[in-house]
Amino acid sequence: MQKIPWVIKYRPKKLSEVVNQEEAKSKILDWLNKWPNVSKKALLLYGPPGCGKTSLIEAISNEYNYELIEMNASDFRRKTDIERIALKASTSHSLFGFNKKLILLDEVDGISTKEDEGAIEAIQELARKSNVPIIMIANNPWNQNLRPLRELAEFVQFKKLSKPDMRMALMRICKAEKISCDEDAINYIIERSEGDLRAAINDLQSLGEGFSEITLERAKLLLRPRDKERDPFETLRNIFSANYTWQAKAAMNQSQLDYEELKLWLEENIPMQYTELEDVARAYEFLSKADIYAGRIIKSGDWDLLTYSIDLMTAGIALAAKKNVKDKYRWVKYNFPQRILLASKLKEMRSIRDDIAQVIAQHLHISTSIAKNEIIPLLKTIFAINPMEGARIALGLGLTEKMIEYIGGANKTIILEHYKELKKNIVARVKYDISKPKTSEKDVSHIQKSDVDKGVKKEKDLFTFAKKIQ
Repeated sequence: MQKIPWVIKYRPKKLSEVVNQEEAKSKILDWLNKWPNVSKKALLLYGPPGCGKTSLIEAISNEYNYELIEMNASDFRRKTDIERIALKASTSHSLFGFNKKLILLDEVDGISTKEDEGAIEAIQELARKSNVPIIMIANNPWNQNLRPLRELAEFVQFKKLSKPDMRMALMRICKAEKISCDEDAINYIIERSEGDLRAAINDLQSLGEGFSEITLERAKLLLRPRDKERDPFETLRNIFSANYTWQAKAAMNQSQLDYEELKLWLEENIPMQYTELEDVARAYEFLSKADIYAGRIIKSGDWDLLTYSIDLMTAGIALAAKKNVKDKYRWVKYNFPQRILLASKLKEMRSIRDDIAQVIAQHLHISTSIAKNEIIPLLKTIFAINPMEGARIALGLGLTEKMIEYIGGANKTIILEHYKELKKNIVARVKYDISKPKTSEKDVSHIQKSDVDKGVKKEKDLFTFAKKIQ
């Protein structure tokens, strides 16, 4: 059993080990040598997954004695996270004897402008004022969220790896691991990886840990087709039905679920798969130990512990049941993790609340913060006490049905009925007035005194309304 995943074990230590990215190497090194006398103080590396973007920067830091301050999207969600990076980078002396420092922000296209409030602005500020080079990495540099960062960074493109390049890298690993792998099997692994060397190495490891000789037939039999979309249900079935440890680990390697997501799926579905209390207890004990190792990795930075965490989370849980191998697996319908569902629901509700605040702020000429903290709670009270008045206000503000449901709470059905009826009446009246040959002031007086004017349609009415409820 290997002490470390092969994608980490065989990560390039030198620039010469990074395959087929000569143009990118040249641009990055030239930019670093000229820094800070460069037109743009940050680089944005982009290209398909598994083409060597992160590996190249790590190889440069290793070969040129940079202290690499490396963080991914989950590490810089808030402004305070970015400020922490800046403080660490601004320290004059390195504790580890490095000559210089380099900031690497990975997965910047994973930043959400709504959830990660202030992160983009903080990165902009960091790029402008940093006294060390900043390199950002993204799969898709044209992500709309990255528009402010694109203006501050010089672009460096990474090419999709060619089949000969990938074959050379895989054969090097086979030689180091003393594995015999048919050329046809190597080609099959390369084809299914679609240029993602990281995925190809994971496939090779899932086969190589179980067999010292890899044939095309064996590869086709054991490597399931890689889905474009994540298939957590198939991943769970492969783990729970595994007869051997390597099969359980292969299930994780072949899945597009990441480590943290898989933990949540297993946590939710262990009681669904195992019916015996002792089996459930053993499985959760393995999952708990896996989480402990994951925590130690974060604290110590010792990635050798990752393999133990993965083994416990996959093979440990797969073999937790004490029944005979042929009897232990049964088909069940797995549940989506409640923690993910709750997070998704809360995200949706926050988004609706922010949209409502934006509408109110525009009408009342106030900040969205005041709208969220003061006006929306008052609207909820009005909607609860007087559904008809709530419907009038909703119509006047031009709220959508989802917004009405958010504010209306228990009364949302009644309010929506009133809202639709009011809207229907207004449309009918407008059509009637348009169809009339002439319209006198007397004819339209009933519209001016309608239910809409009792709400908050006009800005002057909105301003009066705001004063009343403040």
